[in-house]
Amino acid sequence: MTPSLIAGCAWVLAACLIAPLPIRKQILPGTVLGLGGIALLFWIGAENGWIWTVVGLFAFGSLFRNGFKAVPALLRGEKLDIPDV
Repeated sequence: MTPSLIAGCAWVLAACLIAPLPIRKQILPGTVLGLGGIALLFWIGAENGWIWTVVGLFAFGSLFRNGFKAVPALLRGEKLDIPDV
């Protein structure tokens, strides 16, 4: 297994550890993971080819699907309802 795929597995595990946190505590680590995930996808693609990049893209999209819904709402100027819990 290449170093980029090992890093990808570690990224997925980190995302799974952050997921059960309350929403307010997910924002900073989720942002770091999201930006790191994009760089990681490029690394995976360069080292392993486009098929593994697509697999990583599906994992990335699955873990950040709610974040992807929030970005257009923020761009439209809508206020997000983030619970205090």
